[in-house]
Order: sequence, then C-alpha cells, then structure tokens
Amino acid sequence: MVFRRRNRRTVAEWAREFIYPRGGFRRAAQYVTHRLRRLPDEPHRIARGVFAGVFVSFTPFFGFHFLSAALLGWVMRGNIIAALLATFVGNPLTTPVIAITSVELGHRILGIDAPMDVRSIIAAFTNAGAELWDNARALFTSDVTHWENLGTFFGTIFWPYLVGGLLPGLAVGLAFYWAAIPIVRAYQKIREGQARARLEKRLRLKSPAKAAKPSSGDDGSHAAP
Repeated sequence: MVFRRRNRRTVAEWAREFIYPRGGFRRAAQYVTHRLRRLPDEPHRIARGVFAGVFVSFTPFFGFHFLSAALLGWVMRGNIIAALLATFVGNPLTTPVIAITSVELGHRILGIDAPMDVRSIIAAFTNAGAELWDNARALFTSDVTHWENLGTFFGTIFWPYLVGGLLPGLAVGLAFYWAAIPIVRAYQKIREGQARARLEKRLRLKSPAKAAKPSSGDDGSHAAP
C-alpha cells in the first residue's frame, strides 16, 4: 500500500512515542491544530467537538477518553473528529497537573482529608488496575478476590477526581470552544479565497486558448462567386 510504513514500529517504539512524540509535543500540538482547522465542517460544530475532547481530558476515564469524547461530541452534535483530536490536551505533560488539581479540588468539595501527590495518584491507579486484573483471573481459578485497593481507590481518587475535574474541565473546555470558532472561521475563509483564486487563474488560462482556436466556419477559404 502507498501509505504503509516501510519499517513497522515495535511495541516499545509505539509506547515511547505515545509518552513522548517523535517530533516533540510542540510539533504534535501544531499537527493537531492544523488538522482541526482543515476539518470540512461548520466552525460551531468543530468548536463543540473541541469542547467535548478537552472536557473529557479532565476525567479519570483513562483508556476510554476517545470513546467518551466521541460519545459526548455526538450528544452535543459536534464534530467527532475534532473531539478525538482535542483529547490531545490530556497528554503525558498535562495529565499530572490535571490529576493533582482535580483530586485536590475534589477532596475539598467532598470534605476528604487525604493529602495526595502525583506519585500516590499513579500508585493508586496502578494498584487498582492490578487488583482488578487479579480479580478477573480469580473468576476462572480458585484464588480469592480482594477489593480493598479498589474500594480505597474509588473513595479517595476516582470519585474526587471525577467531581473535582468537572469545574476545570468546563472552564478550559469553554475557553477552547470560544477560541476555536474565530480561528476555524478565519482559516476557512482563507482556504475559500485560495480556492477561488485558483479557479479564477484556471479560467484565465483557458480563455486565451479558447479565443485563439478558430471557429468551425472560419477555415481561411472563401466560396467561389
């Protein structure tokens, strides 16, 4: 196939590029912005999709951000591709800041006195995932299921994260929404102007050629009297 990679990436290369893109986060952000501006849709629909993707990035549904963004974008009648692209806001550089801010805000709202930092949040997610996996395997073996880590994780991390991420997600999502509308609209006008200029240029090039072509009755000969 024309667009197939010549050398397929290994699992380690894929994981490394997921954590840190090959061209850096600046280039990745430029790529996402470029793709958003070129989407063939109304600016308001693209902006609603952007809001959905940014808002979902402030939720603890890791592994389901794409699905959640697509679903929310569909409910809001926004552009689904824009929603998927906008989840880039929740990248490995910003996610620790989002996580600690959301969890701390959730603790204050819910009245939970449990100081947290980035390491403890990551450890809680890791322990909960490991326990969930062990319990899933226990369904097919004689092992005993344990839910202690999951219970602690839900009460001190997941639920505060979900509650605390609503306000920041709403604020940042609305900021991206209002910023996306004029940017997309201006870019679409530029593209329309460029397309119109290319069309007019083609028409101008065709006009002289059509004028120089002799008509069917004018072959240079004259009828005899």
